[in-house]
Amino acid sequence: MKAAIFKFYGSPEVMEIRDVDKPFIKEEDRVLIKVVSASINQYDNLFRKGYIPTRLENGFTKPKTQILGIDVAGIVEAVGKNVQKFKVGDHVFGSCVGSHAEYVCPRQNVLSLMPKNSTFEEAAAIPCAAQTALQALRDVAQVKAGDKVLVYGASGGVGHFAVQLARYYGAEVTAVCSTSNIGWIRDLGAEHVIDYTKEDFAHNGKKYNIILDAVGKRTYFSCLRSLTENGIYITEHPLYPKYHPIQLMIGSIIGSKKAKIHLAKPNDSDLDLLRVLKEKEILRPVIEKCFTLNEIVEAHRHVESGRTKGKVVLKIE
Repeated sequence: MKAAIFKFYGSPEVMEIRDVDKPFIKEEDRVLIKVVSASINQYDNLFRKGYIPTRLENGFTKPKTQILGIDVAGIVEAVGKNVQKFKVGDHVFGSCVGSHAEYVCPRQNVLSLMPKNSTFEEAAAIPCAAQTALQALRDVAQVKAGDKVLVYGASGGVGHFAVQLARYYGAEVTAVCSTSNIGWIRDLGAEHVIDYTKEDFAHNGKKYNIILDAVGKRTYFSCLRSLTENGIYITEHPLYPKYHPIQLMIGSIIGSKKAKIHLAKPNDSDLDLLRVLKEKEILRPVIEKCFTLNEIVEAHRHVESGRTKGKVVLKIE
């Protein structure tokens, strides 16, 4: 099968299309999927560049896992003996390492049936980013109706889902983005929008119960004055070079204003919920651009720019 691989850490140019062995079902709870679409996340850039924390997991000098991608949407071609949820021919979406390839073989507990009103591209845009936003707001911050939530980086992959999910839980949402994104972010449900090129929210005197830094561009201490007495700051990108983990350690044990790192934990229950929200048109994935698998280098360059509006999707088939 064809796959986008990287044999060395580095710039987008290390990515190349190669023929590799097609996966097969080894364990009885796995599903063989013909990949139609996948998306690119900051996760892929971090692993491809080889930031030190990722090298500890994926090999210090050269990558052990050479196929990136953690979101998948496709068609079931085979199922293991213990698979109950899916059958051959089902359209599914979910989380799976190595999805930038023609086939993947994930466990059934990280998959769900595709939303009935979704294209493969839309479904591939949902899993990682939307589960990240959902778990951060619902589980870590325990958002409730009436909370004031600020989403920094609201036009990005995690951010634009966070705006919609915070509204779903009844929060009052303030979105922070650049000038060109204000219109469509309002359309997603943000009641207030701050243009970060013209105003720093940390200096306007307003306070929020939850500040979700969806792009890793703010520090805990820079947000302290904007948190309510028992407010919580959550970061989704603790691996960025400018990020200082000591801040979170201090913020987690001192005072009433908390700081948390959050990384998504893929699971079928959350995917099932996101499927229902998409079918009810409560959740809408925004896709800025689609690339083919052969355009993998250009796709990585685009995501690495940090100016993606919503999601970037790969068309594999």
